[in-house]
Amino acid sequence: MKEKAPVDLRRHQRAPLSLPVEFVVRGSTDRVSGRAKDISLGGMFIETATPPAFSEELVVHLALPKVKKPIALKAVVRWTRTGGMGVQFGLLGARETHAITELTRPASEEK
Repeated sequence: MKEKAPVDLRRHQRAPLSLPVEFVVRGSTDRVSGRAKDISLGGMFIETATPPAFSEELVVHLALPKVKKPIALKAVVRWTRTGGMGVQFGLLGARETHAITELTRPASEEK
């Protein structure tokens, strides 16, 4: 019997990337380093040796390609595993939405 491929239930197109990030857990002032490995309008995967616990609120700081200033994104930890975590973004501003949309646009749609 042939095995079925897993169904991807994500609502937003993801784009692979490898960018340095820092995040700050709510209630702390310590910036923790990590690396963004993929991104979508809904969230991102961050490689880090010290992922916060499930449901922790944090702010992710990163510089996206084609964006002049670094951005800060409010997020919530939705899952963790050894070496990283998946975070869901809160409300995004117009600049952040545009930058992430440009990164996740399929190559066939690029101008």
